[in-house]
Amino acid sequence: MATGETTIPHAVQQLPNHKVKVKQPGQRACNEKDEKGKFCGGHLKRWFYASDAVEQECGCIEKAWGPSAEVYRCETCKTLYLPSPKDPSGVNVAGDGRISIFGLTIPPKGEK
Repeated sequence: MATGETTIPHAVQQLPNHKVKVKQPGQRACNEKDEKGKFCGGHLKRWFYASDAVEQECGCIEKAWGPSAEVYRCETCKTLYLPSPKDPSGVNVAGDGRISIFGLTIPPKGEK
């Protein structure tokens, strides 16, 4: 584990003001259902809650998990997701992605 990281117990601890779930390996979209049973489908983005003005008023995430935990939040329904303990890559910001089925290969920005 790198310096400055905190560990989060993967037994999902529900917070008073937030719905909390655990991401599946490679998951990039929200799978929360609404009252009609439809999937939300919003993008999951890494959320830096310590700098969020609304969360600073509440403060329940920082009290529960510390100031720099890896947390993802749905852009649409604001459900929080913890990283998957089954993901082999460690930090799983957006997943590994997929190889193009069209055969198009684009070199990374650093290579020419």
